[in-house]
Amino acid sequence: MPDLLTMQNVVVLFVLSVLAGLLAIAPTSARAGVVPGGILTVPLPSGFSGATFGGRRVLIRGQTAVIGIGLDIKPGSHTLVFNGASGASQAARDFVFAVESKTYPEQRLQIANQKMVNPDPKALKRIEAEAKRMEAVYMSFTPGPPPTAFDKPLQGRISSPFGFRRVFNGEPRNPHSGLDIAAPTGTPVPSPAAGTVVLTGNFYFNGNSVFVDHSQGFITMVCHLSTIDVLDGQKINAGDILGKVGATGRATGPHLHWSVSLNGYRVEPDEAIRIFSSGK
Repeated sequence: MPDLLTMQNVVVLFVLSVLAGLLAIAPTSARAGVVPGGILTVPLPSGFSGATFGGRRVLIRGQTAVIGIGLDIKPGSHTLVFNGASGASQAARDFVFAVESKTYPEQRLQIANQKMVNPDPKALKRIEAEAKRMEAVYMSFTPGPPPTAFDKPLQGRISSPFGFRRVFNGEPRNPHSGLDIAAPTGTPVPSPAAGTVVLTGNFYFNGNSVFVDHSQGFITMVCHLSTIDVLDGQKINAGDILGKVGATGRATGPHLHWSVSLNGYRVEPDEAIRIFSSGK
């Protein structure tokens, strides 16, 4: 009888160990509530230190993964992959979550300069080259702690909210990937957080623009500036002046366009403020 009990105990322990192993690699339960253009926060499981979404590294704040969900992400089930230190300390684990559908309002605008709606071939070449430069910045991932404080660069009337479906001169275009804040020409534009200026210049649609890297794929951009007051590679603190409000590029009047990017996707700036100013 003792031998039989011993064998039963061995079998039970073996089964439990197998189940534990399966649970360790099984996908976690799905989570709902995030929409295209939103931000998902997920606690890291014990023993994991990083995560990827769609093959892109995501920002880690403390023990929480902060994931940008692009405006072009389709509703349905998606997978976040947790990994260990340097991705090698233990097997990766999937976290399945749901992206819900959201229809953003439509915004119709009249642009006097038709070339800002339908650029000529020469302008299209310029736009393509500029898009590659901007994409390289948005897809970059610089190690370091993310900001502990974050806020709008300007307080003022929101003339065009994030996500609106834009129609220029009756022609549908890409959705609005930032916030437009109305302000007079020449208004100083402070940085919303500390970081490094990684790209400045005059762009066809954006006009005078400044891109700031806040670490781990967390990028902010301000554009349509009348002046740029920083240099590429410059280290800045929250509140340092990046430039001044203007109406350069495709703009119907003086305002500041401000965008926030996480893991290569433009996200709702107000969501970023909620997360990075509260530590949630």
